[in-house]
Amino acid sequence: MKKLWGLLLLPLLFACSQDSSDTAVVVAQAIHEHDRCHMCGMMIKKYPGPKGQVHLKGQLITPKFCSTRDMFNFALQSENQRQVTDLFVHDMATTNWESPEDSAFIDAKTAWYVYGASKKAVMGPAVASFGTKEGALKFSQELGGIVLSYDQIDTQLLAGE
Repeated sequence: MKKLWGLLLLPLLFACSQDSSDTAVVVAQAIHEHDRCHMCGMMIKKYPGPKGQVHLKGQLITPKFCSTRDMFNFALQSENQRQVTDLFVHDMATTNWESPEDSAFIDAKTAWYVYGASKKAVMGPAVASFGTKEGALKFSQELGGIVLSYDQIDTQLLAGE
């Protein structure tokens, strides 16, 4: 009988020892006035266009970027890909291009992007981010560029190849 109770309690033991971070909700961090881009070192808030940030496994520091382009260049590096847990970008349909608000951060993996538009951001061509495909299409119709999903952005695109 004691063995039976032991076997019945075994699943509870494993359930209690599971990592609580599996259920933690990750949210975008505020970008402060003096924050610098993790990639290039530039002052993030000094420049226009969408910004980005990534959350990494087991890290307390959140790398922030002056542009979504720099964020993708960092996140797509093979040594960083498996460490990235969450990515955030601005929904440019809901915030000002010149100074995006922290309240406009959205999940980068579900966002839509416009690459090659005439509207510029810091560090070259913008990778403009939007919460909906419709927002991205409207932007591309007005300012040019192609509409892409998160999975369509790669290092070749960013290198202009």
